[in-house]
Amino acid sequence: MSENVPAAVPVARSPIEPAPPEVVVAGWAVSGRRSDAPLTITDCTPLAKVTLRAPPDGALAGDLGVPFGRARRSTPVADLDVLLVGRGPGEWLALGPPDAAASLVDWLEHAVSRRPHEFGTVVDVTHSRALLRLTGARAADLLARECAVDLSDPACPDGTALRSDVSGVAADVVRDDRGAAPSHLIHCEWSVGRYLFESLLDGGAEFGVDVDGFGDQDGFGNQDGLGNRPVTA
Repeated sequence: MSENVPAAVPVARSPIEPAPPEVVVAGWAVSGRRSDAPLTITDCTPLAKVTLRAPPDGALAGDLGVPFGRARRSTPVADLDVLLVGRGPGEWLALGPPDAAASLVDWLEHAVSRRPHEFGTVVDVTHSRALLRLTGARAADLLARECAVDLSDPACPDGTALRSDVSGVAADVVRDDRGAAPSHLIHCEWSVGRYLFESLLDGGAEFGVDVDGFGDQDGFGNQDGLGNRPVTA
């Protein structure tokens, strides 16, 4: 006699192996570890990531209001915290909670549709890019050893976005402070995510860097209320 066996629920995985204990958040296998070290590194790959390309000096760029080299938080989708990054001339990256990619795509496609005489492309890159977060007073000191950019507070205040080689790989670096703690998001190709994570972990040993698991501290909304939200007009 055959038995009804529940189908396995698919679980997405980052290119970075979760530090134990492993837990599942919004369909992603992540580290449940919690650290109170003064400098922490977190694998934030589960965050939704959507890119937009459009004319850099067009009306759509004006609507977005985030120029190249800057990042800004807003709630363009109801009750959904979004970080919009001007990652290049005519290029933007929208970051949001896990499972919110569809809502981000709808929001950006709606913005494109309001400017029919401009060409814009929207792509969900959640499962093709890795995302790390370094948080702590020595975060800029660690990054300064891994890239040739001045990341001090005067040169790189909260809300700054730039592209640079970090540990020898191309990455977007976004200053996105968590309260009073300096914090940097590092966005890179999926294939180099594990290498970059381990390189920063090794390079930060003298600063006491420790792995902090993915959770509410990622700064993108309530982990208990994840999912797609309706797009506001």
